[in-house]
Order: sequence, then C-alpha cells, then structure tokens
Amino acid sequence: MSTLLIAIGAMVAYLIAYRTYGRWLARKIFRLDPLAGVPSVELNDDCDFVPTDKSVLFGHHFTSIAGTGPIVGPAIAVMWGWLPALVWVLLGSILVGAVHDFGSLVVSIRSRGQTVGDVAGRVLNRRVRLLFLLILFMALTIVLAIFGLVIATVFKQYPASIFPCLVQIPIAIGIGTWLHRKNVNLLVPSVVALFAMYLTLVFGNEGLLGNWNQAMAGWSVITWVFLLLFYSYVASVLPVWLLLQPRDYINSLQLITALGLVVVGLIAAGLFGGAPITDGGSRIPLEIVAPMVRANPIGAPSVIPFLFITIACGACSGFHCLVSSGTSSKQIKNESDALFVGYGSMLAEGFLATIVILACVAGLGLGTSAVGSSEIVTGTDAFNVRYATWASAKGLGPTVGAFVDGSANFLKAISVPAEVAVAIMGVLVASFAGTTLDTACRLQRYVVQELAMTFVGDRDRNSSETPSSGLSLNPMVWLTNKHGATIFAVSLGLVIAALPAPNTPVSFSEALTGTVPAAYLDATPDLPAAASSGGISGAAWWLTTFAGKGGLILWPLFGATNQLLAGLAFLVISFFLWRRGIPVWFIVIPMIFMLIVPAWAMLSELPVWLSDDNPNWVVIIVGVATLILEAWMLVEAAILWPKAKGILEAPATGKPAKQKAST
Repeated sequence: MSTLLIAIGAMVAYLIAYRTYGRWLARKIFRLDPLAGVPSVELNDDCDFVPTDKSVLFGHHFTSIAGTGPIVGPAIAVMWGWLPALVWVLLGSILVGAVHDFGSLVVSIRSRGQTVGDVAGRVLNRRVRLLFLLILFMALTIVLAIFGLVIATVFKQYPASIFPCLVQIPIAIGIGTWLHRKNVNLLVPSVVALFAMYLTLVFGNEGLLGNWNQAMAGWSVITWVFLLLFYSYVASVLPVWLLLQPRDYINSLQLITALGLVVVGLIAAGLFGGAPITDGGSRIPLEIVAPMVRANPIGAPSVIPFLFITIACGACSGFHCLVSSGTSSKQIKNESDALFVGYGSMLAEGFLATIVILACVAGLGLGTSAVGSSEIVTGTDAFNVRYATWASAKGLGPTVGAFVDGSANFLKAISVPAEVAVAIMGVLVASFAGTTLDTACRLQRYVVQELAMTFVGDRDRNSSETPSSGLSLNPMVWLTNKHGATIFAVSLGLVIAALPAPNTPVSFSEALTGTVPAAYLDATPDLPAAASSGGISGAAWWLTTFAGKGGLILWPLFGATNQLLAGLAFLVISFFLWRRGIPVWFIVIPMIFMLIVPAWAMLSELPVWLSDDNPNWVVIIVGVATLILEAWMLVEAAILWPKAKGILEAPATGKPAKQKAST
C-alpha cells in the first residue's frame, strides 16, 4: 500500500506544482502574453519554424527530453536507497528542472528562436557565446556517439521491440502528411496511429515477424549505429512536420498510454497483489523491498554529489535547454502554450522517473529471474540479485532490465500477457532513446551552423545563402548549410561510435594479423576461427564484435557535463531577467547548485581516472577542458553582472521567412 500511496502522492504534488508554482512563473516572472508574436509565425519557413498545436508540440518536447535518462538514472540511483532518489526527483523536477526547461523555452521564444548558446552571446558577450556553443557541441557529440549503442542494446535485449519501433517511421510520415495537408481534427489521426502502434506491439513478434525480430537482434552494434545515424540525418534535414514532429507526437501517445497502463497495474497490484508466479498460485503482495537509505553500497561512489549526477534527466538536465531553445521554441504558436510545453513536460518526466523508482524497488519484488538463471525470486531477494554491487547494477543492460521487469510485473497484475508486457516496456525504452537521438542530431546541426557562422565573413555568408553571389573558398562555409552541418555532426558521431569500448581485450590490428592474445583465446573457448586466423575474416569478426561502442569512451563525462550545462543555461536565463529588472532569486539558487555539484563530481572523479592502470586520457582532457570553460564563463559573468541590471541587450536578429511549400 505504501507504493500506491507514493505514486498517488507524487501525482498530486505535480498537479499542485503546475497549478501554483508553474502559473506563478508564467504570470509574474515570464509574463506570458498570448497576443505576442512568436518565431514560428514571424519566421515560418515550413521546415524548422512551423506553428504547431500545443498537444503535438508537447508530444515532441516530452519524448525528446525524456530519452532513457529518467529510466537509467533513477534505476541506478536506488542503489543508495529509494528515499534519496525519490526526494531529489520530486523536489528537483518541480523547483529546478521544470524551471530550467520553462525558462530556456521562454528566453528562446523572446529571442526569435535562437538557441541558448546564441542568446548567451547577447545577454553576456560574444566570448561566452563561443564557450557555451563549444560545451553544447561536446555534450551533443556524446549523445550522438552513445545513443545508437543504447538503442542497439535494447533491441538485442528485447527483440520484440524492434518491429514496433521501426514501423513508427512510416506511420509518422503518414500522420505528418495527413495533419499538414488537410484541415483535420487531431482526434482521428491520433486514434488511428495509436491503434496501429498497439497492433504492432501485440502481434509484431508473431510468426515471420518474430523471426525477423530475432534476425535483426543478431545484427552487430556497428550496423545498428550506422543505420540509426543515417536515419537521424534524414530526420534532421526533412521539414520538422514530416517526420520528427509527428513521430515524437505518436510516440508520446503510445508512451503516455503505456505509462497509464503501468499506473493502473500499480494500483491493481497495490490493492490486490501482483500476478501469481505459478498457475493457481496466490497473488504476491506489493511492497517496497529495497532499503530506504543505503549509505555505502559495495563499490559505489559517495551519494553526495553523485546521486544528483546519476539521476540527471529525472530531476534536471542541461540537454533539455537544447530542446527548449533548439526545436520547441521554433514550433510554439502561442506564448501561453509555453507553460504546458516547458513546465508541464518536465513534471511528466518527473512522474515517469517516480514510476521507474517504484518499478525497481517494489515491482521487482513481484518476481524476477536472477541474472544467468531461470529461477524466479521474489521480495528482497529479487532486489538483491539486481543490486548486489555497484558494478553489477550500473550497466545499461541491468538498469533497463530492472525497470522493464518491474514495470512489466505491474502490467501482469492486470492480466496483460507476460510477452506483451515486456514488449510494451521494451518499446517504451527504445522509443524514448530514438526520439532523443534524432532530436539531438537536429540540435547538433544548429550548433554546428552557429559555430561555423562565427568564423564566416559576410561575403562568405552571402555566398552560402545565395549561390549566385559567388563561390566561397572558406572551408567553413559548407558547415553553415543544413546538409553540410548535419553530415559533419553524424560523421563525427559515427567515427567516435565506431571505436571500441575502453579496455577492449583485442585490438583491430591483432584481429587483422591473427595475433589475438592467448589469454583471451583461453578465456573464450567457443571463439570463432576468424578471431585467430587474421586477414579479412579476422577484421570482420572484430568489427562485428567490438566496434560501435566508442561512445563509452566519453560516457563518464556525460552526467557531469549534462548537469553543468543546466547550470550555465540558468546563468543565461538569470542575465535575461536581470537586464529586465525581474526578480531572479528563484533562478540563482538552483543555478548555484547546478554549477557546484557537477564540478564537484568531476573533480572527485579526476583522481580516479588518473590512477587507473590504463587512464582514459580523452575523458581526462575533455573533463579538464570543460571545467576550464566553466570557470572562464563564470568569471566573464561575474564581471558583467553589476553592469547589466536594467540594461537591455542588443535585439535578436532572425532570418526572414522563406516562401512556404505549396499545400
């Protein structure tokens, strides 16, 4: 019953926060004006700037900011106990994360759709703009390099999710075209899309489709990474209404209904117990089987500051400022919609993170199999087999598995077949990751274009926009073009992803020459002959076995860099309000917190990285560079702060609207 009360209490808290704190921010601080001009209308180009219904935009924004962050982060953080994780998710999402997302969205809307990096150049100075864009570039590079691996891992772990995820693409294109070309009510296409997607969930693993799923699950990681990044390129350069926006919208319908089913299952399990383990058995009482507080888990770092870095998106994430200012601000058709889209989406993500926590600390107790065994264990034993040590619990597979198994147990409590329950949750994880990947690619395209424009003169800029003005010899010009910038972003992500993970036991040259270390051969008795034969077959074996995991090289930086980015976005929002004489205390407090905690975590990790037998010098160098960039930005901000109050920055400029495509 305590699990059910926590879920209900969290839902009530989020509703109250939206109707009180959220509305206070909208009316008294950001002063949303439904009659004000917005970039989607003033700069409408029918590609990036497109006025969009707030329900559709909520779907895009929510699925883009969520990703796997509010799943993986909380699923790891319960290692320190369910209470610290729950408290930070509730307070963080309401007082920090939602304010960050909402503020980033409003500031971008009032700046003609500029990204938060470009806004930094006006409200602070041009040096800060460049520093901010470099940090954005590094953060997005990590996302592009790692999320292909994330999706490939989910597909391999849950093959039944492959067909339902892939079929979303043609459904999205059909829905996008339907909504764009015809004046139709949202209800009909929404119902059609939702019905079609759930059909693929229920029947998408039967017969030939099931065999197809299994075959695709056997594809190598590098194959999936290449295909997913190619898809991201296509989604990034197409008009936003054709693929990105409708895919995110229909995903949100499916994901929110799945979340609703999980809540219904949680209620049923709380009132009547979980599904029996064996036919004819008794229902299992739902109870929290994890410790409330666990100060020193085996192998885990200190709960402070690493709890806040680990949970990330479930409470506050710097990546969200990129979505708010990169895509959502260019689609919002009325300023008053910003509360629902910006503040409301983050509260929805906080509730998702709450359900993840409950699935891992209570849902698992309804029954799960021990890793590498078919034996079903329940209660405290079920939690312990998944969270015995930090090393066994922190990997992508174990954390996703804990959430999927725990939430599937909630679905089974309302008689959803086990296979369908697992497929629903597997699709939820993979779909969230997919929407984040294609949105991140579009955002990286904007960042690359903005960085390139910094080094391109007026003549070169004109030649890139108007071919008749002459051919530019500046190599940076092609990066100001959306295709050039996107190709660069995808190619860089692919190059990094194609590398092997740190401490890979066999190098490419060893596989190519047939000199695989004897220790590895002895430890892997069933190794294919290609591993030791060398030549083309050895190289092919190495690529399909180890390539595609290079994102893990930079992954240790993501948590701290992501949170640091949130602190810097708060800094930009603070300056925007400070220049207008608007109170900033509610921004400054979380800003200081989000600047100190990530730096503290990164500084704590540096000695660990340096003392490793094989130090990851890429992570060390990039981490130190990030801290230097942060310090530099803060010095610039401290010098400018006393001079900025009440003095408006230079107005934002924006490209004129192009002729819209014929409809």
